[in-house]
Amino acid sequence: MWIDSHCHLEPDDFLRQTETGPVDDRDAVVARARQAQVTRFVVIGSGGSEREARNALSYAVRDASMFAAVGIHPHDASAVISRKMPKSEQPQLLGEELWDEIASLSAHTRVVAVGETGLDYHYNHSSPEEQVTLLRRFVRLAQSLHKPLVLHIRDAHAQAMEILAQEGGSPAGGVVHCFTGGPQEATEWLRLGFAISLSGIVTFKSAASIQEAAKLVPKGRLLLETDCPYLAPVPMRGRRNEPAYLVHTAEFVARLRGESQAELSEHTRSATEKTFGLPAQ
Repeated sequence: MWIDSHCHLEPDDFLRQTETGPVDDRDAVVARARQAQVTRFVVIGSGGSEREARNALSYAVRDASMFAAVGIHPHDASAVISRKMPKSEQPQLLGEELWDEIASLSAHTRVVAVGETGLDYHYNHSSPEEQVTLLRRFVRLAQSLHKPLVLHIRDAHAQAMEILAQEGGSPAGGVVHCFTGGPQEATEWLRLGFAISLSGIVTFKSAASIQEAAKLVPKGRLLLETDCPYLAPVPMRGRRNEPAYLVHTAEFVARLRGESQAELSEHTRSATEKTFGLPAQ
């Protein structure tokens, strides 16, 4: 059995076109995941509005196999810091109203982590200054709630580590999701008490550095995720990703680490439960 430690299940991303119009495909997506032995899910509610957070929490409240993490993606830090509307044109909260809503939802008992939050300097959809300011606020929120952090870090590992150190770290730990660093970055994050989560990117031919990092992460600190609907692993690359495809990433990582799939399943499942404080299954 597997746990998808980071998946997005937004309705707009899972519309299936039929002769009579678009149909919400998420029930079928979850059913396929369970058939593939992906039995638990950490659903991420982190975009540029409160809608993603509410969606993730709604899954966690009605399904005991699902848990929520709530935040604002670094791409959308401007929604809080500068009250700039993200890509979505739908009415939504902005500024301190948005922050207050996310902070309130983060305190819910079915929310097991704060985030995703972090720094992404690859696209800079929000300015570095906005991203840094919001990351600091989320670090403090996680501290106050004593919940782990889900970090999204791209092209900014050193600065993110510095911010964590300046803010007093994350006493409840956390995870660097969709890890895109190399062995040095992995070693430093592990030293800071964070787990490392591998997405489908690790299966890509261009991911040699990530693959080297994946080999050194000790048992008990390694998680697996899809980050669906993004980043489908080989051999599904190019398709809309979904939790059932976690098994392809798992097959690759097991071969990479010289472990059986049963061994990998056992220790990544245990690590996910420990990282997020999930009840043992």
